[in-house]
Amino acid sequence: MAGRGRRSDAVANRDRIVEAARAELSRSNGAAADLKLHGVAKSAGVGQGTLYRHFPTREHLLAEVYRYELTQLVDAVAPLLAEHPPLRALTCWLQRLVEYARVKRGVMAAIEASAWRDVYVDQHHRLDEALGTLLDRGRAAGQVRDGVDAADVILLLGALSRIPEAEWGTRAQTIVTLVVDGLRPR
Repeated sequence: MAGRGRRSDAVANRDRIVEAARAELSRSNGAAADLKLHGVAKSAGVGQGTLYRHFPTREHLLAEVYRYELTQLVDAVAPLLAEHPPLRALTCWLQRLVEYARVKRGVMAAIEASAWRDVYVDQHHRLDEALGTLLDRGRAAGQVRDGVDAADVILLLGALSRIPEAEWGTRAQTIVTLVVDGLRPR
């Protein structure tokens, strides 16, 4: 049966497991260490054996949640640009990035450093490209200053990793506002 795709029910089970894990991480503010696999399986409507067939370890599941969140973030660029002026699209995208950063922070804390490096190296260029597209469109529209690239913005957003969990709700949005204000042309 080599060459055949996975069965549709297996794909649906895998998707439900990832969604259940993502929802649980969102409820727990990204605390991946608190993620209970039996609870994820129950929420997804699958048995533990099905969960472990798809994700042999917690790290495998968390890495897939990270990939899923990143894909959602990257895929949001085109619709945001179609719906909003470039600077507003960038602002909306950065607000989504805040939620991504919260999940990422929890995943980073729970995945071994070597496994995290593999996931990060394999996926991070997609984030840079998405942000680069938003910045390019903003510059072309005269809404984003020249001389700023995706790496600059990512470095600024590194401040998100230093926010205490209890202050996340207010401080994360303040950081996004400061970044957007700093991107405006002088």
